[in-house]
Amino acid sequence: MDAPTKTTSDAVDLQAEFTASGLADVFDELDRDLVGLVPVKLRLREIAALLLVDRARARFGLSAISPTLHMSFTGNPGTGKTTVALRMAEILHRLGYVRKGHLVTVTRDDLVGQYIGHTAPKTKEILKKAMGGVLFIDEAYYLYRPENERDYGQEAIEILLQVMENQRDDLVVILAGYGDRMERFFTANPGFRSRVAHHIDFPDYSERELYAIGGRILDGMNYTLSPEAEEALTRYIAIRAKQPHFANGRSIRNALDRARLRQANRLFASGRPVTVEDLTTIAAEDILASRVFSGGIDSYPPIRTESAA
Repeated sequence: MDAPTKTTSDAVDLQAEFTASGLADVFDELDRDLVGLVPVKLRLREIAALLLVDRARARFGLSAISPTLHMSFTGNPGTGKTTVALRMAEILHRLGYVRKGHLVTVTRDDLVGQYIGHTAPKTKEILKKAMGGVLFIDEAYYLYRPENERDYGQEAIEILLQVMENQRDDLVVILAGYGDRMERFFTANPGFRSRVAHHIDFPDYSERELYAIGGRILDGMNYTLSPEAEEALTRYIAIRAKQPHFANGRSIRNALDRARLRQANRLFASGRPVTVEDLTTIAAEDILASRVFSGGIDSYPPIRTESAA
């Protein structure tokens, strides 16, 4: 028997579905939240398009295996990985691929116990909390420590792998960290590589993008830069971006927090009444006082190292 012919009334308008699902709002928020990251945003749109098409196919009774949505986010600190994970959870929820759409962010310490019998209940409790949403494991490579025979990270890995395979319809896991370390992690744990379908790299921001990030941060707090401070911030970024332990947007936020601290103390020490303009303007001296300009390094809180892990 011939298959029934579909009429135009059976057609699904994917663009209308995109708008009706609220995805346009999610991507607008992503553009507002994060400067640049064009390849990352494009990949998210591609994933959203895949899920929209799968949902349309289901309406016509076209069976298909649910896509594997576990992901790996690689890149340096401060490149927006956690923010994108949050928006990914919203996308999956709006398209009906997770029940709740919440994001649970963890590190090794939340999953791995200190003694025998401690790891399994810790890991299972986190997984229970994350079900129906997205589990974001930052610095995932710290789960694997082959040099320590008494380490219990392998037990957490085995539980995660089982849940990622058997309950992928109710949980999406995102593994995140530095690119080179994540590659070694996947090589040592091929079970993860086979379960992760989407590997997304987060590039460092350009100096122009870092300046734009600074502008957005200041706008959100009702601050402006004086013309001289604009030049000072440009110089600061050019120097700081080449120093060790630079954390992209995070470092810019920290630098502006310090500039606000200097501005507040400058205004207080002046001993005179202050105007709205005084309260909202960052001056060049508030930025130039940074030790970056004297050869030092602005870096706090301390960056986690292998020895401190």
